[in-house]
Amino acid sequence: MKFGIDHPNFSYDGEGPEMVESLRRLGTEAERYNFDSFWVVDHFHAGPFTNSSQSPTDPILESWTTLGVMAGITSKIRLGTMVTGIVYRSPSLLAKMGATLDNLSKGRLFMGIGAAWNAEESAAYGIPFPSTSERLRRLEEAVQIIRKMWTEDKASFKGEFYQIQDAYCNPKPIQKPYPPILIGGGGERQTLRLVAKYADACNLFFGSPETVRRKFGILREHCKAFGRNYDDIVKSRVSGVVIGEDSDTVRRRVAEFRNYQEQFWNKYEPEMIVGTPEEVKRRIELFREAGVDYMIVWFPNTQHELESLRLFGDEVSNKM
Repeated sequence: MKFGIDHPNFSYDGEGPEMVESLRRLGTEAERYNFDSFWVVDHFHAGPFTNSSQSPTDPILESWTTLGVMAGITSKIRLGTMVTGIVYRSPSLLAKMGATLDNLSKGRLFMGIGAAWNAEESAAYGIPFPSTSERLRRLEEAVQIIRKMWTEDKASFKGEFYQIQDAYCNPKPIQKPYPPILIGGGGERQTLRLVAKYADACNLFFGSPETVRRKFGILREHCKAFGRNYDDIVKSRVSGVVIGEDSDTVRRRVAEFRNYQEQFWNKYEPEMIVGTPEEVKRRIELFREAGVDYMIVWFPNTQHELESLRLFGDEVSNKM
């Protein structure tokens, strides 16, 4: 199993120049502990699904600009958004941004993309927010455009929502045939169908091991329908991890997080992985048995993020 780290909360990164130094420490430590990837959320407001407080006034950095900085700070870890909402940028622009980042990072882009979900955020920024059905159809067109622009000398596409004509994307990405594309979400009829048809990886944000096993079974059936090898798709899950060297430390950190964001904890406690290193390993092993081969973790007690990362690296990820 490979491991990535997600950094969804910028509230503890300081202000101004302090923020880049905080990201430098986190990125270099993640590399030192052999994490395979580093992810940031693609949102403009902080909120419950950025694992921040309920306040949209909390700090949050624009994701692609942040990844550009991380490309210079780090040297080997892969970089991605968890995940880029298709309504925020045109697919052709995303293709160009992705190709640029892949070149500037020397081939380390892991392209995360999804249908988007935050209607309130879109309204605040004046971004149209279509129905779920339309956003999924837009996502399908977007993935086709991105792949075309990454692989064809000049790309053309005429769809229901997007059209490009003789669009150049030079330089092409370093990774061949193109950087891996991860589609986020667990919708069984549409999202997992798109994964089977187009993606190199999927990501499930929520679900018990039993739920994850069932959804991967549905993904397998979609793969059969498209003649796709199920084993070629990376199966990932994002998991919040509260970890401590002993039970007392774990209880204290759970209490800290509940005080910080009680509503989030009360709703998503069953989704969290909580415990000592041995307890965390046992929980992750259940997900591995359910089919997860790529675990992306975030540490909700961000004042302890580096400490938690080091403990997780020493006692969990580097021993699995």
